[in-house]
Amino acid sequence: MAAATLASVAVAAPAAQAAPAPPAPATITWGPCDNPILVTAGAECGYLSVPLDYRKPAGEKIQLAVSRVKHKTAEAQYQGVMLTNPGGPGGSGLTLATRGTRVPNHAGDAYDWIGFDPRGVGSSKPALSCEPNYMDYNRPNYLPITPKLENVWRERARGYAEACAKNNSRALLENMKTTDTIQDMESLRASLGQEKINFYGFSYGTYLGQVYGTLYPQHVRRMILDSTVDPRNVWYQANLNQDVAFDQNVNIWFGWVATHDDVYHLGKTQAAVKRVFNEQLLKLSFQPAGGFIGPDELLDVIQQAGYYQLRWLTLGDALSKFVNKGDWQTMKGLYESFGGRGDDNGYAVYLAVQCTDVQWPQSWNQWRVDNWRTFTKAPYYTWQNAWYNAPCVNWPAKPGKPVKVDGHGVSNVLMIDETLDAATPFEGSLEVRSRFPGAVLIAEPGGTSHAITPRGNACVDNKIADYLATGALPARKPGRGADVECAPLPLPVPPPAPAA
Repeated sequence: MAAATLASVAVAAPAAQAAPAPPAPATITWGPCDNPILVTAGAECGYLSVPLDYRKPAGEKIQLAVSRVKHKTAEAQYQGVMLTNPGGPGGSGLTLATRGTRVPNHAGDAYDWIGFDPRGVGSSKPALSCEPNYMDYNRPNYLPITPKLENVWRERARGYAEACAKNNSRALLENMKTTDTIQDMESLRASLGQEKINFYGFSYGTYLGQVYGTLYPQHVRRMILDSTVDPRNVWYQANLNQDVAFDQNVNIWFGWVATHDDVYHLGKTQAAVKRVFNEQLLKLSFQPAGGFIGPDELLDVIQQAGYYQLRWLTLGDALSKFVNKGDWQTMKGLYESFGGRGDDNGYAVYLAVQCTDVQWPQSWNQWRVDNWRTFTKAPYYTWQNAWYNAPCVNWPAKPGKPVKVDGHGVSNVLMIDETLDAATPFEGSLEVRSRFPGAVLIAEPGGTSHAITPRGNACVDNKIADYLATGALPARKPGRGADVECAPLPLPVPPPAPAA
């Protein structure tokens, strides 16, 4: 639902009648966790009961899965709860409760780190699922080079939307908007007995932070936004912007592969590596490797190079083996570990949020024109992303209207972004900085990784630690730009190839 505006209305009431007390917040019964990562961290887990529809607080309830790693300092040094979100939308956030140990100088030890699976996600109840094997092998080629292929994809997307209507409650689909999760965050705050929360959001989680800070600025203590969503482009234009950025980053990776031709043997120039990759896409469009790896699967795997430099070595090795040795099994293993094969929960939630946060274009001709135009700049990922989002054309729930993000009420925000971040292009960080006058932005010029702090970059991580320890931010500079620049981590270097 769109954010409601509460107007103050004077109502005459009997003098002897007291105003009704607000309902007591629900409690979380904490117990042991099942996830091995959480168990090792000494976390505790539980469920929070929240209204399915906040307009009907006494109506049907759903359960949010919550995790907590408690502070390790003395009570006098305790700094409250750190609520986290990994993004998506649709990402499970339970293991983020362990993220505090990554912060240098034990600065995370003074907080209770809270992870949660948002409504519909993972261990929360109910969890959304529409068609678990939608991302299975033998999908049509992403590139709709014929009207027939385009129609096959359109019907496929329509069928997924219909499966979502069939296999989930209409009430849940109608209450999956960002604003519903914001109300869940408020319920979490109340259940944890906190007047204010600290918040650490990644990717889409930064949008949750923006909207929460707009609607509940009085409940924000400190906030870290890593890889920030541009609130002007929710969500249709945001995806078109991503297409161009991902193609750019994959081309950067091709260039890196070329500099290590002694290891990968895929070409000594960026153009040569790109030519080899294009030849593979064409070849696979006729005959999937091993009967499994077609052009769609290859593109899906290699897209990870556009997300994370941490995966460049793994992807370079896999592509080299695929091209030079015919090893499709390694590529198949990566596809199954990266993708949603056999489990569409994250995808179903992604659509349930994005398709209802805002009205998507209902004219398929507009999609066709916009995506072919974008394709001229981004031939690899434009149509992949278009079909990923195409169920929004037929989504079986009413759209709302996005909250107008305004951070003037939030005085203390630390933002971090790499300037070639593809999933959330850097312009989004600049825009949000302009809307949050109390925000300071750390940029990593030339970096292409997305939403993974703290990650061992001392220049960035120490500033995160200082902020969490004291609330102090670097000085804000005038103008529309970053306030601090930190060099990104060095590019990975593959081990030397074994001697022949």
